[in-house]
Amino acid sequence: MPKRRYVSSVRSAAAATSRARVVAAAAALLRQDGGIAGFSLEAVARAAGVTRLTVYNQFGSRRGLLEAVFDEIAARGGLTRLPGVLQMADARAALTQLIDIFCAFWRGDDAIGRLHEAVALDAEFAEALHARNERRRRALGVLVGRITPRSSARMRKAAVDLMFALTSYPMFAMLRPGRSAAEVRALITTACLAALDDHGASP
Repeated sequence: MPKRRYVSSVRSAAAATSRARVVAAAAALLRQDGGIAGFSLEAVARAAGVTRLTVYNQFGSRRGLLEAVFDEIAARGGLTRLPGVLQMADARAALTQLIDIFCAFWRGDDAIGRLHEAVALDAEFAEALHARNERRRRALGVLVGRITPRSSARMRKAAVDLMFALTSYPMFAMLRPGRSAAEVRALITTACLAALDDHGASP
């Protein structure tokens, strides 16, 4: 019995190593000039030094692999800090921290832009990315609810919708040319706070 457990743990470790290698190869492929246009399970398998069947067995589909790449970049990019941010006593300070985290995340890896390009080519991945973006909307909703408890639901929703758009990757990418990342972050922060103040959160 102990021997079987040992064999099982060895296989699990090998599978985890293989999975990590495939995700790293997929992210590296996305960062190349071809970007999403040259992205396929076959291309990733070649880059990772495994078979296409191995990639398929681990991720199930192109969507599954793209989701894994996004989640790995998110983990390395600081999004795991968000639960702690939502627990901060000062909700306005938490909002500023949330904006900082996402601005740092959007600029942190070229593969993020390519993942957003993928939504035009893969409807299933578009759904997955939408679901992940909705987590940001929910986090904003929590903070807006704490900051504007006396505002109407309609006003709070308007503020959240505005901030959701302002903190998105497309907005960051649109503002980035000709500006430093710090300047973009300052613009987005100012606009988000203005959206709050316009919807009943003025001190």
